[in-house]
Amino acid sequence: MQTGRTGTVYLVGAGPGAADLLTIRAVRLLGTADIVFYDALVPGEILLFAQRAIKIAVGKRSGRRSTAQRFINKRLADAARAHRVVVRLKGGDPMLFGRAHEEIAYLSAENIPVQVVPGVTAALAASAELRISLTQRGAARSVTFVTPRVGEGERPSGWVDAVLAADTAAIYMGAGEAQAISSALMAAGKPGSTPVAVVESASLPGSRARFGLLRDLPTLAPALPAGPTLILLGEVYLEAAGLLERQASQAA
Repeated sequence: MQTGRTGTVYLVGAGPGAADLLTIRAVRLLGTADIVFYDALVPGEILLFAQRAIKIAVGKRSGRRSTAQRFINKRLADAARAHRVVVRLKGGDPMLFGRAHEEIAYLSAENIPVQVVPGVTAALAASAELRISLTQRGAARSVTFVTPRVGEGERPSGWVDAVLAADTAAIYMGAGEAQAISSALMAAGKPGSTPVAVVESASLPGSRARFGLLRDLPTLAPALPAGPTLILLGEVYLEAAGLLERQASQAA
């Protein structure tokens, strides 16, 4: 317990799940942390790095009871007034669909120092696992990261337009909305024959991938995935989806 000064809150990316994908800085901070507030998607193996810290779960999972963001914000501020090193451990990268901006804004208003430690986001982990680049020279020069999820009271998302404008798309938090995603994109003009890949639990031992077409997405994406699931879409997945062989056989 510290007195007379405010500690620092570190927003640390836990990456996609594999402990050996943490950055060296993340491991060092976990080792020196006094208290760690961790997401639901952070595996126990990663928490082992925080041996001396108080560990508090503040997870958020779609469709399940979760900790309100305003409560998390206040707990971080209170912790920084009592401890020197406070770690807010977030799945993936804090700055991508991690609500980091809300925590940074709140803590800054409370005059509490904040630092961000990046992590490997799911789209990069999935691409590494599939050995398929999100970009390919001459074929895919743009990538978009989107989510169809919109919080209560928030303005509508332009995710459909973003996917249509990019060569490759990574759709986060969309497995449970596969039917709606497929229908919305096709209604907006995206061909139903567009190749897709669905990757669950990228980087973890139980990881699995399915390939197919946009029109088949509802049957490819599990409605209740066991782990974080990413939908990847674009021509870079043409070969993996077996479409090259299918086109060749049809031409013959």
